[in-house]
Amino acid sequence: MDTKRAVQKEMLARRLEEARGRTRFLLGTVSDEDLAVQHDPIMSPLIWDYGHIGNYEELWLLEKAFGRGLSDRDLYDMYDASLHPREERPSLNLLDRADAGLYLDAVRGAALDALEEADLEGEDPLLRDGFVYNMILQHEYQHNETMLQTLQLSGSRYRPDEPAKLPAGDPAAEGEMVRVPGGPFVMGTDDRALALDNERGAHEVDVPGFHLDKTPVTNRAYLEFVEDGGYENENLWDPKGWAWVQSEGITAPKHWYQPDPHSWWTVCFGFDEPLRMDAPVVHVSWFEADAYARWAGKRLPTEAEWEKAASWDPETGTGRPFPWGHEPWSPNKANLDQLALRPAPVGSHPAGASPCGALGMIGDVWEWTASEFSPYPNFQSFPYKEYSEIFFDDGYKILRGGSWATRPGAVRNTFRNWDFPIRRQLFVGFRCAKS
Repeated sequence: MDTKRAVQKEMLARRLEEARGRTRFLLGTVSDEDLAVQHDPIMSPLIWDYGHIGNYEELWLLEKAFGRGLSDRDLYDMYDASLHPREERPSLNLLDRADAGLYLDAVRGAALDALEEADLEGEDPLLRDGFVYNMILQHEYQHNETMLQTLQLSGSRYRPDEPAKLPAGDPAAEGEMVRVPGGPFVMGTDDRALALDNERGAHEVDVPGFHLDKTPVTNRAYLEFVEDGGYENENLWDPKGWAWVQSEGITAPKHWYQPDPHSWWTVCFGFDEPLRMDAPVVHVSWFEADAYARWAGKRLPTEAEWEKAASWDPETGTGRPFPWGHEPWSPNKANLDQLALRPAPVGSHPAGASPCGALGMIGDVWEWTASEFSPYPNFQSFPYKEYSEIFFDDGYKILRGGSWATRPGAVRNTFRNWDFPIRRQLFVGFRCAKS
């Protein structure tokens, strides 16, 4: 084995171990009871996520990549996300914490042994350039964020460690808009080592010039919408959104409440705290974001507008993988990696500015866009249809940019997330655009 490939394999092994360490750290203070219960109908029990992480690794790093596996069919079926909808998962005979831990360790040991013989320069598209290992890493990262969503919904007090300190924000940035010049840019990517299938392929899109909020919409700005009767004005709402607001009795973002008139608080992992006015609004649905934008005389950006603002450098005529450039994430560039347990005040990471001057386009909160989840030109499913293809053109809205709960290896300017427009469990906010 040449030195380059040996170093690559060593790096992949270290990243796999680091990812597993984070998963166990996040679950370490959670009781066995809280692991087993289903905290919300749209979420799995945490113990299912834990076992599923191991089974997905076995499926792809052993069975699919090397034709070998450890488990019988029943275990594969139990952790197959497409076979068992979430409402069925609490009734399954799931592995408990101890047995799941032993299972994950056994899978990992076999996967690391197989990595030693993997041909990362061969013709197999799964193994070439380490694609399948990067896919497995991103899968575990994504389930880490899903687990944090579940823990936020649980209402149980959750603090795995003292939260990381956040920098101060920039009050002057709030409410500003930046100009994104019109013209063509290259959207998406042709990368086949890190990018997932829905990010491919790279294609040119001509986007007219527009203005974009410099920062995500803050709690302060959103509260003006709430107190101006935004949830009572049918004219501001998409008809389906208005029907949802009326049927569910929605009057504010999820987890907001008023102990006294004009005193707004929120619940963050089971802890009650005053609303932080300079932080991005979070836990709002697409319908709420769309209604706010209309109230503000603006609109939500399209997915293409969002990516152009985040990535396109008009001076060089090239795209950046991250708003700040090509170098990897560091804590001064964006609030990522989970340990802060909350969004930072807007404007707090000027080193992470995009070419047009927009701030916070990666990290803090996912951002709703106006666009439906659809395939790019010449899309090809890989390595399985259930990752992206089955969700196309089925009512899902695109989210971009990651959140504070996103691991750095699971987000980039081309990364696409999606969910139904009523969903609020994600760490999601938005920013507005204007033509």
